Amino acid sequence: MSNLALWSRPTWDTDRWLRDFFGPAAAADWAKPVTSGFTPAAEIVKDGDDAVVRLELPGVDVDKDVNVEVDKGRLVIHGEHRDEHSEEQNGRTLREIRYGSFRRSFQLPAHVTGEAIAASYDAGVLTVRVTGAYAGSQAQRIEITK
Repeated sequence: MSNLALWSRPTWDTDRWLRDFFGPAAAADWAKPVTSGFTPAAEIVKDGDDAVVRLELPGVDVDKDVNVEVDKGRLVIHGEHRDEHSEEQNGRTLREIRYGSFRRSFQLPAHVTGEAIAASYDAGVLTVRVTGAYAGSQAQRIEITK
């Protein structure tokens, strides 16, 4: 049997420490907030001429909190994993689940438009199929003349 101890991190001024050590400019760069607290795992597989992108999004309400779009030739999937259970008990909380906004972006071939993309969600996995992503992507040998 293992014991789990909850503890509070000591409070100290990180910004001041960074400014004192690196100077004001470096402290400003180091103290910038992280842009995403949650990065879903992703995989891209080839299925015939189609590309299939899968993102692990368990516990995410895809109807309210996830957008799939094509923007400037990129497939962009962004949203938020909301913390619906943020109540603290006796001032202590143990968190191993990551929450926050996320953004994943994948370059699309030039010939792919939004009409070629379909998305579905099942069992915590968002699946985005890009029809014809690999069509015509075979290398063509060019003869060298002398």
